[in-house]
Amino acid sequence: MSAGRLDVELRLRLFGIKYSLDLSRLARYRNGAVVLASALLVIPLTVWLLRPDAVPDLADGNVAGARALAAGWAKGDMIVLVRHVERCDHSTAACLSGNDGITERSRSVAVAVGAQFEQLGLNKADIYNSPVMRTAQTAGYMFNKISFDEDWLINCKGTMLRDALAHKVAGRNLILVTHSECMSQLMKDLKLPSSTLGYGASLFISAETLQAPRMLGFIEASDWRSVTGE
Repeated sequence: MSAGRLDVELRLRLFGIKYSLDLSRLARYRNGAVVLASALLVIPLTVWLLRPDAVPDLADGNVAGARALAAGWAKGDMIVLVRHVERCDHSTAACLSGNDGITERSRSVAVAVGAQFEQLGLNKADIYNSPVMRTAQTAGYMFNKISFDEDWLINCKGTMLRDALAHKVAGRNLILVTHSECMSQLMKDLKLPSSTLGYGASLFISAETLQAPRMLGFIEASDWRSVTGE
């Protein structure tokens, strides 16, 4: 066998029978296995690196996020989606009034969140709520204001961001009391991972330029004090 020949044979004699094993074939199989294993590692890593960032939590020590919220709010650049508080038909707690509204115990949650928005300032804020009873009650206790016939705040599939921007007035913050489905839709519209926030949670979008709105983050109803200190 010449030295330059690529095929390497391993010859064994066992019980008088000659076996030939072409190691070059094994090398080819090995190289293929290495390539396959590398692909199986690289592809998930690439997907993970290219995944959209999660929506930031503005509470619990996110100082930069809290400052950005305060600055954007002072300029009237914010769009806020607020989820209604606890719905009665999904709870064993006592209803406030009617099975399609909120629970009695969640009324105080709505009032507390409203007080936090009052600390931010509501003198230049437009407030709308979906026509469903639970969002109307939430808006009433949270902002002492109820709007009607805003069907776009419940029929929001594929249009949430577009409709919100259409209602945004320059220099005025926009507060929308709505549903978890509409909040998830807005995250999708911004090409962000969709997640369900808790009752009374607030989702903040900076609309400093209407052509390039960006997600600022969220605050759960129970976390406001870690943001405002109130």
